[in-house]
Amino acid sequence: MAMAMYRPIKGQEEEDAGNRNRSLKSNDGDGAGGARTVVDENKSFVLPTHSKQQRLKQQQQQQQRLVSLDVFRGLTVALMILVDDAGGVLPAINHSPWNGLTLADVVMPFFLFMVGVSLGLTYKKLSCKAVATRKAILRTLKLLIIGLFLQGGFLHGLNDLTYGVDMTQIRWMGILQRIAVGYLVGAMCEIWLKGDNQVTSGLSMLRKYQFQWGAVVILVSLYLSLLYGLYVPDWEYQIPVAASSSSPKIFRVKCGVRGTTGPACNAVGMIDRTILGIHHLYRRPVYARTKTCSINSPDNGPLPPDAPSWCQAPFDPEGLLSSVMAVVTCLVGLHYGHIIVHFKEHKDRILHWMVPSTCFVVLGLVLDLSGMHVNKALYTFSYMCVTAGAAGIVFTGIYILVDVFGFRRPTLVLEWMGKHALMIFILATTNVLPVILQGFYWKQPGNNILRLIGIGR
Repeated sequence: MAMAMYRPIKGQEEEDAGNRNRSLKSNDGDGAGGARTVVDENKSFVLPTHSKQQRLKQQQQQQQRLVSLDVFRGLTVALMILVDDAGGVLPAINHSPWNGLTLADVVMPFFLFMVGVSLGLTYKKLSCKAVATRKAILRTLKLLIIGLFLQGGFLHGLNDLTYGVDMTQIRWMGILQRIAVGYLVGAMCEIWLKGDNQVTSGLSMLRKYQFQWGAVVILVSLYLSLLYGLYVPDWEYQIPVAASSSSPKIFRVKCGVRGTTGPACNAVGMIDRTILGIHHLYRRPVYARTKTCSINSPDNGPLPPDAPSWCQAPFDPEGLLSSVMAVVTCLVGLHYGHIIVHFKEHKDRILHWMVPSTCFVVLGLVLDLSGMHVNKALYTFSYMCVTAGAAGIVFTGIYILVDVFGFRRPTLVLEWMGKHALMIFILATTNVLPVILQGFYWKQPGNNILRLIGIGR
C-alpha cells in the first residue's frame, strides 16, 4: 500500500496515462489546453503542501511579532491621555511638583523604554550599515520637525497666538524631540556598537553588546559630573506686565552654588538657559505647583506672600542635560529588545527581564533614600532606575498576559492604540482629542463624554 501511494505499478500507470490522454482530447482539442490541464492536475498534488508551508510561515510570523509591544505602547498612550485630561481634576496623578513620582511621571520613560525595545528588533539583521544610518537620521529629523511644530508654539496656547509664532520665543525642546534624540543614539549604538559573537547565555550577550553598555556608563558619568560639578551663578529673567507700554518686570535669582538639585539653582536649568536661551524654555514649570510657589499645592494657584523669586521662571522638563539621562532609558530598553532576539523560550525571557528590572527599582529607591532624589524634571539617575525598572516589570507582565497566556481580546483597544501611537499623540497634542471629549455636550457644557465615563463629576 505504501508503494501504491507514491509510485503506481506499471500497468496502472499506463492505464492512467491513457485515461489522461482521452480526458485531454475531450476537454480541449489542442496541446495547449492539455498542457494547462496537466499543470492543474500536478497542482492538485502540490497545492496542499504549498498551502501548508504558507500557513506555517504565517503562523511563525504571527508568533515572532510580540503583541505585548503594541499593548504596552498603547497603555502608555492611554496613560498620557488620562493624565493630560484628568490631571487637573485629580492632582494625585498629575506630574510631581518637584521630587517624587506620580502616574504622569512614568509616561515619558515608558515611551523611551519602548523605543529601545523596538530598536533591538528593528536592527537585529542589517544588510548595510550606511543605509540603516541614513534611514535612522531621516526618521530622527521627521520626529524633530513634528515635535517642533506641535510643541514649539504653533499649536500650543492657541489663544495667545495673534500673528503666529514669535521665533525669538519658540520652544526648541519637547516630548518628540527627546524621543528623537533617544531614537538616534539608540539606533547608532545598535548599528555600529554591536559585536559579532554568538549569544548562548546572559554573559555572552553582555560581551556582544559591551560597547553599548560602555556608552551607558559614559552618558551616566557625564550627566552626574555636570549635575553635581557645574557652578551655577546668579541669574535673572523677565516677565511682561499687563500693559504693553510698560517695561517687563525683572526677577533676580541668587545662586552661587554647586551641586544643588533644587528648582532654582540646578545645573540642568543653567545649561538650558545658557545654550537654548531662557526665552525658548517651557513657560509653565512644574515647580510652580510646589508649596513655596502655590497656596493650592500640589495644584496651581496664587503665589504665597513670601514666594521666592524663581517661582515664575521658565524651565524646560525636556532640556538638554536631562535628555542625556533619558537616552540611557532608551538604551536600557534596547537591552530588553536584545533579550527578545536572542532568547526564544518564555521562561528565559521573563527571567532575563525581571532580574534587571528588580535591580533597577531597588537601586533607584536606595539612591532616593540616600539623597539622590527621584525627580522627573531633572531626570535624575535614581528616577531613571526606578522608571526603567518599572517599565521592565510592566512590560513583562503584559508579555505574560498577552503573549504567553494569549489574553488578547481584553487588550485589543490598547493594541490598536499602540500601532497608531504617533497619530494619537498628534491628535492629543493639537487639541483635537480634547475637543472630541469635551466639545460635544448635552444641554450644558458639563454634560460631555468625560462626564459620561465618570471623569469631572
